Amino acid sequence: MDIQIVKSGMTYSKEDGYVGHVQFTCEGHQAPYEITFHSKNAKEWMYSLNFAKESGPEQEILSLEEILEEDDELFDRLVNEAQSKLESGQS
Repeated sequence: MDIQIVKSGMTYSKEDGYVGHVQFTCEGHQAPYEITFHSKNAKEWMYSLNFAKESGPEQEILSLEEILEEDDELFDRLVNEAQSKLESGQS
């Protein structure tokens, strides 16, 4: 799947652990997405996928959700993009 990263970032705090966000577009999809990652240890990631701005077709986000569950390389690419922007010095 061809995606284009629009914006990304990640923070860390003792209370919340690692919290990252990546906004991106998918080729053939009408609306941009934002995925939010959360992990206490930066190894096991929970995530939430949403439309970044206004809602798009439900079938497209459901399709992308299925792809993220199956495609470890794509999921890791998004996590790594957020991690690459980790803001140091957070407490």
